Amino acid sequence: MTDLQKKLDHGGESLQNNLDEVLSMSITLQPQPGIALDRKPSTLKDEVLAANLGDKRLNSRLVKILEELGANPNLSIPAATDGRAEMEGAYRFFDNDKVTPQKILESHIAATRERISQCGLVVLVQDTSEMDLTRPHQQVVGAGPMDSNVRFGAFIHPLMAFDSVGIPLGTVWQKTWTRESIDTTKTTAEKAKERKETPIEDKESVRWIEGLRAAREVATACPNTTCVCVSDSESDIYELFSEPRSVQLPDGTSTPEVQMIVRGCQTRSTETGNWLKDVRATACLEFKSVHVSFRDAKVKVTKNKRKQSRDTRTAEVEVRAATVKLLPPDRFDRQLPPLTVNVVLVEEQNPPEDCEPIQWMLVTTLPIKTLEQVQQVVKYYCLRWQIEIYFRTLKSGCRIEERLFETMPRTLNSLAVYSIIAWRVMYLCRLGRECPDLSCEVVFTGSEWKSVYSVVKRQPLPETPPSLNEMIRMIATLGGFVDRPKNDPGPQTLWIGLQRLHCFSLAWDTFGPEDLSHQRTADGSGILV
Repeated sequence: MTDLQKKLDHGGESLQNNLDEVLSMSITLQPQPGIALDRKPSTLKDEVLAANLGDKRLNSRLVKILEELGANPNLSIPAATDGRAEMEGAYRFFDNDKVTPQKILESHIAATRERISQCGLVVLVQDTSEMDLTRPHQQVVGAGPMDSNVRFGAFIHPLMAFDSVGIPLGTVWQKTWTRESIDTTKTTAEKAKERKETPIEDKESVRWIEGLRAAREVATACPNTTCVCVSDSESDIYELFSEPRSVQLPDGTSTPEVQMIVRGCQTRSTETGNWLKDVRATACLEFKSVHVSFRDAKVKVTKNKRKQSRDTRTAEVEVRAATVKLLPPDRFDRQLPPLTVNVVLVEEQNPPEDCEPIQWMLVTTLPIKTLEQVQQVVKYYCLRWQIEIYFRTLKSGCRIEERLFETMPRTLNSLAVYSIIAWRVMYLCRLGRECPDLSCEVVFTGSEWKSVYSVVKRQPLPETPPSLNEMIRMIATLGGFVDRPKNDPGPQTLWIGLQRLHCFSLAWDTFGPEDLSHQRTADGSGILV
């Protein structure tokens, strides 16, 4: 069983929702060059040291805010900051006209690209999530309707980088937007006709193409790294497949191509029928038994088959792959070209009665000539689930939807800050798992690991600092993680533990045994100076 199949937290939900369906196929990959660890991993402060907000005071304030909120990600801003002055400084920062989400993230994006350049292959995952800011009385100024006129907020669409084993490297691009209104007077047929007559550039779905373009820029900036852009079935858009994956240079050469994996959901025509029939007609490459997890539908009445309730069972799936030539759909404003793509199909042949069969149809530009290459496509797509963990960390850990700002610009500025914090929590969690023997001092200060060790172990400090994995597990136990050999801590217990670590470290620096000015004499009668 791979790490991604294990639980997010003890007693927490597993990385399921279609992930177990394929991950438990015991896929084996050739080792890929991962993130270089010949230098100390960056701290939160390092992520914004190069920020340029047009004022040195704002730059310094950003560093201070990131450190304070990062130490207490799930607390309110007044509780996380050190006193009234720091609290007011944080609120003024988020309300400053010179501060924008792009400027806050610019330095972090540059640092992420530097980490990407150290890898042989990275997976760039893009996805969309709601940021529900609905308030019982006064709504946030600038918030737009979500799926109805009773819920208000914004939409977040980041492009995040992960190395080949799933270590999050950071955000490379992020888009946010709000809807102006929702027309409730048109029929379903009228809405469909309107969508068909609207250019892709004027639709919300253009975000997927913009994300691919951002991935293309990363591939251009990091020519020695293979970049694979991954997205879910909502991005099954023909214009995305036809988007150029490299840039033509003035000297006639091209930049490195960005590769692509998209989960297909449309019925697309080919020269011999449609792509699903074409790949089904090929020989089976592999038979696998996979575990299908229990799922309880969040919405009891839903037509979406992938969100309906299901029982735990074992499914027998077949793996197939084919190269197909797609025929372009009609567009009122342009002529799209025919395209040749590779398709990998993971499908259950004989599901139990009343059970929806498991089916993953992955459309890719990666090669599929060998079984190993087919397995790699499935493995890389499985890393897509990491961005769902990121959204969970952002919402449940950093509580971004509960921040009580009055306007959208302030909310989006805080979102940019908490985006870096959420990445850092995931980074530590994954780094401890993938690099277990690394010394904890590459990430944590002496007062941090010594205070946590003393509290958790209740033993004299060791001569050699504990490993990073041991330190991560000790921190997670402070957040409720039950440390068992086959369990790995998840983001939830880690972000709670990090908050307690900050308190212990502060107490250690102030009153700890290494501060002799605060130690009492042996009889307790006085203070040593």
